[in-house]
Amino acid sequence: MQFIQPADRQQIEIVSLESAIGPDNVVRLIDAFAEKLDLELLGFDVRQLNHQGRPAFESRVFVKLYFYGYMNGLRSSRILEKECGRNIEVQWLIGRLTPNYHTIADFRKDNPNALRQTFQLFVSFLKDAKLIEGKTIAIDGTKVRAHNGKKNNYNPKKIERHLKYIEQKTNEYLGMLDEMDRKEQPHRVKDVKEKIQRLKGQKIKYEALGHCMEANDQVQVSTTDPDSRALLVQGQVVEVCYNTQTAVDEKHKLIVATHTINRNDRNAMSAIALEAKHNLQSKGFTAILDKGYHNGREIQACKDASIQTICAHAAIVNSNEKGTTPDYLVSKFTYNKKSDTYTCPQGHTLHTTGTWHTKTRERDSHQFRKFRTPKCKTCPVKHLCTGRADGRREIERSEFADAIEENNKRYHQHQDLYRKRQEINEHIFGTIKRKWGYHYTNLIGLEKVNGEQALIMTVYNFKRVISILQFKGFMEALKKWKPNYKAITLRFLTMDFKTLRLSPSILILRFFTSKIQVA
Repeated sequence: MQFIQPADRQQIEIVSLESAIGPDNVVRLIDAFAEKLDLELLGFDVRQLNHQGRPAFESRVFVKLYFYGYMNGLRSSRILEKECGRNIEVQWLIGRLTPNYHTIADFRKDNPNALRQTFQLFVSFLKDAKLIEGKTIAIDGTKVRAHNGKKNNYNPKKIERHLKYIEQKTNEYLGMLDEMDRKEQPHRVKDVKEKIQRLKGQKIKYEALGHCMEANDQVQVSTTDPDSRALLVQGQVVEVCYNTQTAVDEKHKLIVATHTINRNDRNAMSAIALEAKHNLQSKGFTAILDKGYHNGREIQACKDASIQTICAHAAIVNSNEKGTTPDYLVSKFTYNKKSDTYTCPQGHTLHTTGTWHTKTRERDSHQFRKFRTPKCKTCPVKHLCTGRADGRREIERSEFADAIEENNKRYHQHQDLYRKRQEINEHIFGTIKRKWGYHYTNLIGLEKVNGEQALIMTVYNFKRVISILQFKGFMEALKKWKPNYKAITLRFLTMDFKTLRLSPSILILRFFTSKIQVA
């Protein structure tokens, strides 16, 4: 039996790029969306025509190329360069242009804010297409590995350990030099002296890192990517990474807000919730969050913005509850709002003098009042109520206690709604990190990482809409869509990057330590 024969390589054919791409190919949606964008209003670096020299590539070419790349798992600028010469879909999309990999990489690096605004504009499209309900929003974060290894992340303890090791080895080598002098072995002296000089260079490096942290009031420093931080990922696992926050709408599980930070979730609630409210142009909604976000100040900020939070909370532990039995924890004390007093399980009333005290933690300082009663001195169960030496029980009430109690009450009353949180947003992280492989960032610096993560989230929404509306419905919605650029602003997306990272002195330090010469 004769095999199916391949086409003759010498056969001349008259074909066009248009005929090579099917009528329902996804690249047509990418092209239609990119052509709708006003790149200048979005903040892209729009190239101007030059009267002399070689013309530049239009910025829209790179928007299309990156959308196609991230939708197909192609993040490397070198791979994208190759695809321009061998991929028929890419050739159709950008008209057989073949930009250099360096030019491709520079576009992503130079336009992080514009990529974030593109995400925000696409959210407005989702709202116009009625794919977003905006009533229940699930908020969560996920860690993405930074372009910085653990070996290049330092804290005071690690630096102290290195300096101690250097001192120990230096003393050993000095002892070896003395021994060689006694035994008259000059041929080995040169090698030992070189090792001592290398240790001196390393000592200068670690001491400089310590001074840099002290000057910038930081508890850690990363030398490859100064903005990245060592964060707890899961259990006891620590990685040098970033924390990408997302807010996801319940209706079709579409992302309505996203930004990336370099700290944990505890102080991140209000920023992502307010961003979601702004993107949706909403008067308010219900936000569902896990207990990692539980913070009085953040809950109060959401309440002031008409955002109802349903945030899980850990067991309330008072600072003086050491030695307290479960029946006498602070949760067993009843607060009377009218009289501004607490009633203990024994029926005694705790009063406050009204004095406000301040408790300071990193990014989380707040005020509180103390409630006491003289009845503790004669109470027969004081040994069950407190472990303090003076036998006196104190209750601390935060300035945000009312907002916290309202949140905790909603949490207990809406357990069914809270359990939907994982259904709404957890699968998104699984898709992006496990299926697509985007569990790390290709860029250095918090601002640039924000741009790349915004692009990833835009692409996720794009692919999600294809599944919901199918090709025909999506194309029709794009044709009818009139982008509203007046609503696009980085008001809630803009961060004070200087407060989140070390000063530029760390860059000078990196250069200095890399240039240490061994005498």
